[in-house]
Amino acid sequence: MWKRVTRLFTIKTKFEAYLVIYGLGMGAVERGLTYVEQYPGAGGWALFALCPVAVFMAGGRILDSVEAH
Repeated sequence: MWKRVTRLFTIKTKFEAYLVIYGLGMGAVERGLTYVEQYPGAGGWALFALCPVAVFMAGGRILDSVEAH
């Protein structure tokens, strides 16, 4: 039973990986906009810029792991 459940959360294809990365990117931009509102000025924009960078790093790792299998 657990194997069937874990298969639902396993990224098997590049298409699924791109969907996950897209979702992460959308969330990162939303969080970045919140930072800009909470911290006006250069600090907020710096935090905004760091949010998508984290998605780029995670996206690369996700795509690498899909290619390995």
